[in-house]
Amino acid sequence: MLEAALLRHPSELARILIHELFHFAWVRLGNARRRSWEQLVAEESRCGARGELGYSAERRKLSLSRRDLQARTRRWREYVCESFCDSAAWLFTPRSRHEEFTLAIRWRRRRKRWLKQLMAHGPLPV
Repeated sequence: MLEAALLRHPSELARILIHELFHFAWVRLGNARRRSWEQLVAEESRCGARGELGYSAERRKLSLSRRDLQARTRRWREYVCESFCDSAAWLFTPRSRHEEFTLAIRWRRRRKRWLKQLMAHGPLPV
């Protein structure tokens, strides 16, 4: 069900819709691609990267412990999925600024390269 207020904010509606659609892509990426994304995000975490590209991922990121990353707990894997979906929504929504885009430019560029490389292999399996 769609919140009526979102209809007055088409760019926000698009961002949320893209995020949700990328959940379907995530489960169909296959283990190798999901692990590749996970490694990218794990490196950010080890380097102390703060912020995220959406509240969904940021909320999960803030609740993680070092053990979650090391043990690849369910909480960690849920964060990795949300970071993928929020990153896709950031990249594919025609909106360059948003209060939820708090990840440093350095890390955004790496995520953008990864996602563009994924897209270069053809359409996503949704």
